Amino acid sequence: MKREWAIRSFHILLFIAILFGVESARLAWLQFGFGGSKTASGSLNQSALLQRSDGLVLDQGRGQFRDREGRPLTGETVRSLAAFPDNGMPRGTEQDVKQLASALGVEAGKLEQWFANVREPEIWKGQHSSLALNLTEQQVRTVERSNLLGVAVLPYVNRYPAEFSPYHAIGYISQHPERVRREYDKQIANHHMNVKNPIGGSGLEKSLDRFLQGRASTTVMQITDATRLPLKGLGLRITAPNNPHFPIQVTTTLDVEIQQIVSEVMSKYSIRKGAAVVLDASNADILAMASLPQLDPYHIGSKDTDERNHALVAAPPGSVFKTITLAAAIEAGVTSWDETFICNGHYGKYGLKCWKEGGHGHLTLEQAYAQSCNVAFATLAERLDPAWLQITAERLGLGRKVGWNTDKFVDGLPLRLLGEEEAGSIFLDKKTAQDGGVRTGTGIGQRDVRVTPLQMANMAVTLLHNGHVFAPRLVKEVRYADGGLLTSIKVKSAPSKYGQIEPKTAAMIRQGMRSVVLQGTAENALKGAKWPLAGKSGTAELAGKQKAHNDQWFVGYGPVAEGKPRYAVAVLIEDQPAGLRNRGATLFGAIMDGLRLYEQRNRQVEERTEKR
Repeated sequence: MKREWAIRSFHILLFIAILFGVESARLAWLQFGFGGSKTASGSLNQSALLQRSDGLVLDQGRGQFRDREGRPLTGETVRSLAAFPDNGMPRGTEQDVKQLASALGVEAGKLEQWFANVREPEIWKGQHSSLALNLTEQQVRTVERSNLLGVAVLPYVNRYPAEFSPYHAIGYISQHPERVRREYDKQIANHHMNVKNPIGGSGLEKSLDRFLQGRASTTVMQITDATRLPLKGLGLRITAPNNPHFPIQVTTTLDVEIQQIVSEVMSKYSIRKGAAVVLDASNADILAMASLPQLDPYHIGSKDTDERNHALVAAPPGSVFKTITLAAAIEAGVTSWDETFICNGHYGKYGLKCWKEGGHGHLTLEQAYAQSCNVAFATLAERLDPAWLQITAERLGLGRKVGWNTDKFVDGLPLRLLGEEEAGSIFLDKKTAQDGGVRTGTGIGQRDVRVTPLQMANMAVTLLHNGHVFAPRLVKEVRYADGGLLTSIKVKSAPSKYGQIEPKTAAMIRQGMRSVVLQGTAENALKGAKWPLAGKSGTAELAGKQKAHNDQWFVGYGPVAEGKPRYAVAVLIEDQPAGLRNRGATLFGAIMDGLRLYEQRNRQVEERTEKR
């Protein structure tokens, strides 16, 4: 009896062992994906893939920009409304959706449509915005009370803050798989990047892209089951990088308040196309760089926008170029400060005439500069060897790129901060420069002369430093996320291979620029200025499709009578109807008045702080 029971028990155990063996083999067969498509889910491998996360990137991990005082220029974190796919499940009651729509200030039907169209996790960006909506406390509470399926409030990073217009100097980012493959092939091969990573398209976003690329993104995931339905109780999972060094923080030379002053002035005078640059007169640091039409980093190429930074685009300068002609004539010894000219309104050849009907009569060289006499400056230009105009322009930082650059940055590679900067030109070529008509046209800033607003503002700084040319800086330093210094970007010079102008030449030109404001072409526009100022105006006649239109310029500095001037400014108003009064000096004066108030406010804050 005992022997029969033992044999029976052995058979049972053997059967169980065989059964487990078969099931284990089948499980392994399925696990390795050989089960085919006739199984419930194809294979356990496929099932595991189906039981996956719907991921939403909250922060790309890209490096951020700040102004010179540490105020953020990128990376605004907002409490945003996020929706994940419902995969056929009801989100909640109709009343909950209506209450949320009311809190958001949107029609319930539009919110329902948004929910219904969510195929991948999305952020609510409102009806007329490209930015994630920053929810109020009341809106947050409404979202939480609604308890809608797959709907949550999450911290989302808007790349460009909503409080001010995006800066052309900072630029924009976008997806550009071809460029990513071309520039980051090694990183892609090592699986550190993929072709969908955003890449800088212009400005510092582009020139510093290799440092800004994030090491990892912050992602929120909704866990779903094999049928793509949300798993109850698991909620959302946020995954964030834990590298303390990234993202890097770039401190620029820009000042948010000064940029705002410039933007408000251009808006006040309804400028639609042009640029304005404000430089620190002590070292040519770029404090503000405004460009119009405005930049829309979320819709590049859309109507009434322009991703080009007009402060770096070369344009005909008109009479502001007479500054170079004056310097060249003095340096070449073909004139003196006490020479007199007679202007009857016509030069007598090349079809050239003075802007003033009937001419200026008798005037000294200083008066000719202050009154911007075309006849006097055509005379000087024709006396000059064209090489002197070319050399003097380059000595003053024109006809070449002057923005901060180096052949070997911290990573051993070249770097040019202002990648879109154009060099401009003085003459088309040496042959045409020999023609008298070309030379006289060049001498008054027409023909083939092209300069950028940045170059002109930098020229003003050069004159204030007796001919020493700086390389305008847009970045001061780059730090790791934990505050450690990656590198500092020092102030640099941008000397010409031809040397620099003489200090006495610079002094004469400064005297002439002061005369422009006191008794010249800018007298009326700047007579009410709060600071004593100096500068030069210019009107460039356009040709081709823009015929009968002008570009209006003013370049200057101030304050003049309070020690060393603190600001150099260049203003360009583009494509204005011919005959319209030049408003360049008016804009310059308004910007300078704004800078004066800015300094007064800062001084008052400092005084209150000291009293405490």
